[in-house]
Amino acid sequence: MKARVTRRTGAALGAGVAVVVALALTLGSCSVPSFSGIDQLPLPGGADLGSHPYDITADFADVLSLVPQAAVKVNDVAVGRVTKVSLASDGWSAKVTMRIRGDVKLPANAYAQLEQSSLLGEKFVQLSAPAKETKEAAQGRLGPGAAIPITRTNRNPEVEEVLGALSMLLNGGGVNQLKTITTELNKAIGGREPEVRSMLQRVNTLVTDLDGHRTDITDALDGVNRLSATLATRKQQVGTVLTGLSPGLKVLEDQRGSLLTMLKSLDTLSTVAVSTINKSKDDMVADLKAIAPTLKALADSGKDLPDSLQVLVTYPFTDEVLRGVKGDYLNVYLDVTAAPGTQVIPPLTTPPASVTAQQAPLGLPSVGGTGGTR
Repeated sequence: MKARVTRRTGAALGAGVAVVVALALTLGSCSVPSFSGIDQLPLPGGADLGSHPYDITADFADVLSLVPQAAVKVNDVAVGRVTKVSLASDGWSAKVTMRIRGDVKLPANAYAQLEQSSLLGEKFVQLSAPAKETKEAAQGRLGPGAAIPITRTNRNPEVEEVLGALSMLLNGGGVNQLKTITTELNKAIGGREPEVRSMLQRVNTLVTDLDGHRTDITDALDGVNRLSATLATRKQQVGTVLTGLSPGLKVLEDQRGSLLTMLKSLDTLSTVAVSTINKSKDDMVADLKAIAPTLKALADSGKDLPDSLQVLVTYPFTDEVLRGVKGDYLNVYLDVTAAPGTQVIPPLTTPPASVTAQQAPLGLPSVGGTGGTR
């Protein structure tokens, strides 16, 4: 029995040595420049890189426990592997070098996210095009030597981080106070269900009205914004106005007593005026009724009244008489005829054209005598 075991053990060791030797010979005959460690050997069951793979890089703020030979996936399908994890040039982020299949088509603005295959599974890199939610259009194509910046990389939270946040919530997040809060709410609401229901209905109505007037509220806020901007640009003028108002306000403050006295006097005056009007209302109505016929007669006179006033202004001279006034004198020509049997007074004769007519100052009394004037 011991000899059989010994023979089996020796055969296994010999086979292992043969495999190692064959592997070493294979590596020595390949084009691989050097062999720095067993971590460079591809894992069994890894992605098929094809005959024309290419390398790309991605910068991550934190790569967690990502290691070389980890899978690179697109839509959860392995298309490559991680070849190197190093420190980026800025000294604060990690640079991950990946080798993927040559037939993988991704846009130049692709995203890289560090994910985990299961709760305790291995880490891998997920490559994806821009999501529709970001409304970012795909641009170009990801090719050899392409670099994905840190702004388009991310990672999922670790199990330890989730458990730590949950522990903080349960221990110091106030969960133990939920019972107290619930009890106090029950005490506050107990017996007041109709009032609470009515309040919720009113709140619902208020929110509905506010939602219906969103445009008006937005316009009002925009108007306030424009007003604020205008006031901000005229801050100096507003300051000057406020400074100029200060003396006037000081005077109003000093005259406050006088203003109050004046207002009280006006109140007393209004009371007296109202009382007087109320007492004289009947007399005033009677006076208006009595003057009504006179006003009616004036209205019926129509155009005669203005014409009479025009004649009154020119009395005792009419418009025809005023046309004979030359300067400040009035020319008057009189022919006098005596009745038979009376003493004849020599008539006034018309002066020749070469002689100036007798002139009398305007306003002299009329010439007396029998006969007519012309």
